[in-house]
Amino acid sequence: MKFALPTILVVVTVLLMALALMGAGASRGTVGIAVGSAFYGLTPKGDTPQQALTNLLVDVQRRNWDRAFESVSKTSGIDEQSFIQDWIGSNGSLRSFSSLEAFDPRPLHATNDDAEMRIRLHWTTPVGPIEDVRDIRLIREGDVWKAVWPRVQVPNVHAQVIPVNYLRWDLVTGGAADQWGSGNVDAPHVRIISMNAVDSAEGAIVMGEVVNEDTIPAFVNVNAVLVDRAGSAIDDESSFDKIDHILLPKQVTPYRIDFPGFNLKNVKNVRMDVKATLVPASADPVIGVMKQKIDSDVQGKSVLHGDLLNQSGQTVNISHVIVSFYDNNAKVVWVADGYVDRALLPQSTESFAVEIPKFVASRVQNFHVVVDQYTLGRS
Repeated sequence: MKFALPTILVVVTVLLMALALMGAGASRGTVGIAVGSAFYGLTPKGDTPQQALTNLLVDVQRRNWDRAFESVSKTSGIDEQSFIQDWIGSNGSLRSFSSLEAFDPRPLHATNDDAEMRIRLHWTTPVGPIEDVRDIRLIREGDVWKAVWPRVQVPNVHAQVIPVNYLRWDLVTGGAADQWGSGNVDAPHVRIISMNAVDSAEGAIVMGEVVNEDTIPAFVNVNAVLVDRAGSAIDDESSFDKIDHILLPKQVTPYRIDFPGFNLKNVKNVRMDVKATLVPASADPVIGVMKQKIDSDVQGKSVLHGDLLNQSGQTVNISHVIVSFYDNNAKVVWVADGYVDRALLPQSTESFAVEIPKFVASRVQNFHVVVDQYTLGRS
């Protein structure tokens, strides 16, 4: 009898483990690493398109690159190193600092030997969570399915000389008596040229544009305070990263300030404040915005698409696109932003996409794009 209790505990433990494995292998529609087996070597066989794609993505999360690449069809025409680079990025890009947190696969169509899946990828990045949507084709090879992975297009930058003729402003620090904003050293003159407050599903939003009216560059930040009917401040927020902080002379930037959970029906007034500080700056690297167009993406959402062209000889590690959208009265009705997760190499282009919410898309008649950039060692 003294061995009965330990024996029962062992049997119950084994049964629970088996049930857990069966439940994980049979689950569908779950997100990320929860799909499939949690034990190395016990990954369910990729005998369906969804299971094959799930196996691939689980191995990507775990950075088991050899196993992940085994789920890629040889008809893809992509080598393992290019496949890995597609996931981990290069040249100090945003993807290089990101991790695949979760994923959500959804079938689009399937036959006995061919299928197409749509995956929503959830990334954790230094600038916050980012989502990416991809459509992946899978084919049957024997008794398993494998992904036909798209070939990665890597810009080929040729050796060349790029002339440097941009403007630059250096900051010379004076003695202890020289303080910015006092004496003969004034802070740059910046001005809020438009403001619009709207309600959204996430809360109240204050947005508009700011211009640097001075002849020197400025580091700019916009703050807003919501005031209730009694005249009391109920919340204050700043533009944070929804603004191009460094403005060259005469440059205009959108700004957006979010107040999560607040509704404008409880707000009587919005107090605005713009702060500007003199900073060193340069007009290089020059990034051109090309082929701008509003259309629908694969999910039917309105999206502003375009290309960024790096006209300089420097590598831009992270590009940040900020867009102000206008109605037919030239009023700012929305401000949105998006990051390009691949590095922008010299004389090369990368595409960008910024989503326009459904409730405002029909009112958009025009837009203005600015590009903020981060270069390692300079930002």
